[in-house]
Amino acid sequence: MPRVLVVGYGYVGRAAADLFHKSGWGIEAWRASAEASPATYPIVTCDVSDASAVAARTGDFDVVLQCVSSKGGDADAYRAIYLRGAINLRKKFPDALLLFTSSTSVYAQRGGEWVNEESPTEPTRETSRVLVETEQVVLGGGGTVARLAGIYGPERSFMLDQLLSGRARIPVNDRYVNQVHRDDIATALFLLANKPRRGEIFNVVDDAPTSSRACYEWLAQSMHMPIPPAAADSQPRKRGDSNKRVSNAKLRNHGWQLRYPRFEIGMAESVIPQWKTVKEDRYRSCSR
Repeated sequence: MPRVLVVGYGYVGRAAADLFHKSGWGIEAWRASAEASPATYPIVTCDVSDASAVAARTGDFDVVLQCVSSKGGDADAYRAIYLRGAINLRKKFPDALLLFTSSTSVYAQRGGEWVNEESPTEPTRETSRVLVETEQVVLGGGGTVARLAGIYGPERSFMLDQLLSGRARIPVNDRYVNQVHRDDIATALFLLANKPRRGEIFNVVDDAPTSSRACYEWLAQSMHMPIPPAAADSQPRKRGDSNKRVSNAKLRNHGWQLRYPRFEIGMAESVIPQWKTVKEDRYRSCSR
């Protein structure tokens, strides 16, 4: 039985761990904080940025999936959880495949052009530069890098949250939005664990980058809401200032099949129905 260590039992890590478990893999998961653990596989508390804590753990694994997220948004937090974490995991498990979830934010292109794994990565943000440095550590040890686009799925959609809260604004200078459903990320990571390509990078993104305007217009129509107003010229972007279309051709050619190849499909089939159910349940509860 192959064994996988899932480091970072959060939104993506939980979905990936469940998929590995259902497929017969032995599982251990690490999380930074102590919380109740399910009975199906062990979950332990371990701070991956703490070299002594990582060194004290026991167990042999075929794959180490580092899919942590940083609670702090600054570069120091990124260096601790991503860079030091990768160094600690590589030292502790030198024979395992280290599979690191990075981000398509490392592509800083602004002209709306298509980018792939061979495109330059020259990010302007320090946090994204830390991700590039972490990628080099992982690749240098024969690991694999999965660059994730913007994540959405059940109970999570930045753009839908913005629309529903009234904070959504359509950029004056529109830009492409690259996204991918959580469940498709899980299948991509499972594929890369089963068909490893050491020392390589793969973009994990759906088939159809879409403009911010098109996304908000579709969401507004689906939710029977007005289209958001245009943003002021001086309004800063909170989701980055790049503008590119990220290609998934390499991962597709490696055998990846998406359940939700477009944002509209994933939202219509997986996110919006759940949101409406929650809203209706809350309404019934309040009206009793």
